[in-house]
Amino acid sequence: MATTTRSPAKAKAAQAKKAKSPRTTILLKLTMAVSGLIFIGYVLAHMYGNLKAFAGPESFNGYAEHLRELGEPLLPHEGFLWIARAVLLLSLVVHVASAIVLWRRAGKARPVKYVVTKNRNSSFSSHWMRWGGITILLFLIWHLLNFSFGKVNVKTGETGSAAGDPYTVMVQSFEVWWLTAIYLVAMVALALHLHHGTWSAAQTLGLTGTAKARRTAKAAGGVLAVVVAGGFALIPLSVLLGIIEK
Repeated sequence: MATTTRSPAKAKAAQAKKAKSPRTTILLKLTMAVSGLIFIGYVLAHMYGNLKAFAGPESFNGYAEHLRELGEPLLPHEGFLWIARAVLLLSLVVHVASAIVLWRRAGKARPVKYVVTKNRNSSFSSHWMRWGGITILLFLIWHLLNFSFGKVNVKTGETGSAAGDPYTVMVQSFEVWWLTAIYLVAMVALALHLHHGTWSAAQTLGLTGTAKARRTAKAAGGVLAVVVAGGFALIPLSVLLGIIEK
């Protein structure tokens, strides 16, 4: 029976590839952690701006206009917004691409473990990460089309821009119950993503080396999920209940 053996060069290349895989996996997890932290900062700032709706249209629209003027005259009008959008878009591409690569690797072989061993009692939010991420991505596309780049008003059929009167666009959108329902489902997905994502990022960055640190990371993820998702959810619910109105 004939036998085949790999050449020394091929064996060396295979060994190098095998040794490189754990390093690239750790790098991918680091990029996910850093890009995730960028999104955490963004959603906190965005939630703060949304809550100005309770102060009325002048306060809400004034905040939106302030963002367009931020950095002038060093930056052109809306310059800061476009820089922020570019950073967020780059972070999104890196985050999603890293997640896909890690997902594919996990399907082919046993995933490389974190430096700190994972808790065996995995939470529901950890199992929801992939589908939750897809849900958030689809919602983000709709959200940008609806609130940032213009919309078709589902109540009147008219096409309008969010730049002129974002407060009215917001109220008219959330007066429609099924748009509010979509938003709330997305907030549930965001809460679960933040809950596990905060813990995962802390773990990847080496911040969970002790039992106390692990408890703190889990608590921080829970608090962040409740505060952010709850803060966002207050707006559509308040519009639907007539607390916030035109």
